[in-house]
Amino acid sequence: MIQDIHPIDDTGSGFSAHLADEADTERAGAALAEGLAAGLVIYLVGDLGAGKTTLVRGCLHGLGHTGKVKSPTYTLIEPYVVSRLNLYHFDFYRFNVPEEFLEAGLEEYFSGTGACLVEWPGKAEPYIANADIEVRLSVRAPGRDIEVEALTETGRRCVHIMMSTLQACPS
Repeated sequence: MIQDIHPIDDTGSGFSAHLADEADTERAGAALAEGLAAGLVIYLVGDLGAGKTTLVRGCLHGLGHTGKVKSPTYTLIEPYVVSRLNLYHFDFYRFNVPEEFLEAGLEEYFSGTGACLVEWPGKAEPYIANADIEVRLSVRAPGRDIEVEALTETGRRCVHIMMSTLQACPS
């Protein structure tokens, strides 16, 4: 059960919560899916094992994807065509220099035709598109903490839907 859902400020720009287990992390991802729209860029920030890919798995399942969801650590991108939009899952962990983003020709995916969920976005700066939402995950036994912050008005709409969905879901 997702616990302690609290706004991070009075502006409605985000919230924090405790995710007790993997199922809660997937629930949070499914709640994120409720507000996704083409063009959103979402940065997923956290150490190895913090739950970034698990959150994406929940998001994809929330969009109706029934197949496996794997980390794009070696492939850089896993594209998914699901229900109402294209979702692109990126992982830049293995980048040695930010210019690898340009060399791989990934900027075309950030053109607004799909939603982009990006693990390790800092490794592609300054070339990567700015985030609409930043999701920060950190391990805190038992489970993990999540903080979600909207950085644009489009991101704020998505975060509001996500938070409302989590508050309405008892488990």
